[in-house]
Amino acid sequence: MTFSVWLSLLGACVLISFTPGAGAINTMSNAIHAGFRRAFWGILGQQAALLLHVIVVAAGVGLLVANSPVLFNIIRYAGAAYLIYLGVRLLIAKPDADTAPVDQRAGEPAASMFRRGLWVNLLNPKAIIFFLAFTPQFIRPDAPLLPQYALYIGTVVAVDVLVMWFFFAAAAKSVRRFTRGARGQRIMNLTFGTLFIFVAVLLAVSH
Repeated sequence: MTFSVWLSLLGACVLISFTPGAGAINTMSNAIHAGFRRAFWGILGQQAALLLHVIVVAAGVGLLVANSPVLFNIIRYAGAAYLIYLGVRLLIAKPDADTAPVDQRAGEPAASMFRRGLWVNLLNPKAIIFFLAFTPQFIRPDAPLLPQYALYIGTVVAVDVLVMWFFFAAAAKSVRRFTRGARGQRIMNLTFGTLFIFVAVLLAVSH
């Protein structure tokens, strides 16, 4: 991969990462409820999903998903159902009134946050289709593939981690003080619960 091609990849990754989606919503929700630092576990789970998407595309399985409406729809509806589950769980969550720092997920194991981040990104078949169209633009089949994929995956993951943590998680960190009271907690739960469900509906109805 030439330097100019890598710069193009870097620019594209930045634009894609800044596009709001389920991953960004999950990151902000984690940062508000569990704290800025612990939100990193959810971000790692999301990156693991991105890595699996690229591996699936590189292995050629992405073509199968792209060409099989049944398989695509199974993954799509499963992803929508999971996002709705996350949204409803926030909508019905009871605020912790009269507590000091509002860390509803402060005691949540890191593995749980990692798994949620993994499933949020993994159950999105459009990500596979996207990488199926996106990846070949930066991979030369006549050159050694392993170094190219290593640089490609490293760039995609590094950019997404930086954007998720230092933009979306940091932005959520600035409003954590608002959630110290029961009313603020309820508003934030309603906001993020509704956003999860909205993204789920878009995923389910868009073609």
